[in-house]
Amino acid sequence: MNQKAITSLTLGIMSLFIPIVGLILGILGLVYANGALKSISYTSEDGKKAAVAGKICSIVGICVQVGVILLAALGSIFFFTVG
Repeated sequence: MNQKAITSLTLGIMSLFIPIVGLILGILGLVYANGALKSISYTSEDGKKAAVAGKICSIVGICVQVGVILLAALGSIFFFTVG
């Protein structure tokens, strides 16, 4: 099993659940997933499914974290401007 694929899957899952830092973890997971897919295509190792799952989890994690940051920013703007 490709170690980059396992790392990308782990980082992708962590990016879904850890606030704020999950954005950085998602980006790192995406980088590792792309590297894993590239190395798997050259070496024919196992782990393509884990790399694809890591890539999907990383993308979803990035979107969730950006949404949380935007909601927090909009909430603070509306909270401090009302009144």
